[in-house]
Amino acid sequence: MPAVHDRGGWPTDEPIDRQEHEWADWERQTQSLRTVLDAKGIMNVDELRRGIESIDPAEYESSTYFERWSASIETILVEKGVLTTAEINDRAAALRDRWGQPE
Repeated sequence: MPAVHDRGGWPTDEPIDRQEHEWADWERQTQSLRTVLDAKGIMNVDELRRGIESIDPAEYESSTYFERWSASIETILVEKGVLTTAEINDRAAALRDRWGQPE
C-alpha cells in the first residue's frame, strides 16, 4: 500500500492547484534554513525527504508544503542531537510572544 506522500497516478476528481502565491517570510526562512543545514553538512535533501515521508498521514494531509519541510527539519535536528524539542518549543514560544501568532 503506498504511503500518503506517494500520490503518483492516484485517480482523483480534484484539480491540481497550480496557482502561484507570494511566499511568506517563514517559508523563505525555512528554505534558507534547509540550504544552510545542507551546506554545513548537518542535513541533506534525502534526509529532508525521509523526514517528510515519516510524517503522520493526517498531519501530512493537513500541512502545507513548507509546514512539511519545517516538521521534517525539526525531526532531523532532534534526531541528530543538534537541538532538543524543548529548545525548539521554547524558542517558538519566545518568537510568538515577541511577534504574535502568524496569520
